[in-house]
Amino acid sequence: MLQLLRIAFGFIFAVLACGLFLAWGFFRAGHPEADPIAFATMVGSGLVGASVVGATALTPAAVAIVLAEAARLRSFLFHVGAAGVIAFAVWTLGAEAADSAFRPGSAVALAAGFIGGGIYWLIAGRTSGCWHGTKAAGQVTRKPAQDDQPGRDHP
Repeated sequence: MLQLLRIAFGFIFAVLACGLFLAWGFFRAGHPEADPIAFATMVGSGLVGASVVGATALTPAAVAIVLAEAARLRSFLFHVGAAGVIAFAVWTLGAEAADSAFRPGSAVALAAGFIGGGIYWLIAGRTSGCWHGTKAAGQVTRKPAQDDQPGRDHP
């Protein structure tokens, strides 16, 4: 049950980080004291952008989360890489096929995905599969026989 809450909050905060990163890159707002209107606009558009990113990435992210939970994939690189791939795939959806160049803004979309994946890993990804228990998949525990106990004299 706790892991489900971590997953939900991890996804929400990852999407918020993506939206705010994209809005910050678009508006390039500085410190709130220097231009409070630009900063408020950046935060507001970041929240709206986060809802769009979350709605678009929900299904592929759910597939990646289920895979990570089932296979106990706790690697930082898996979560960051999967989020980057999802962000890049969503970014390129509907783009006209170019001969050799990527769509403009692809690097920014990848960076936003990497940031989201890192945030998700911090909250939920590093404990993926913890609900399975302590034994790793395929691990067999063996009780030591009486003859294997240390400190006993063997005849």
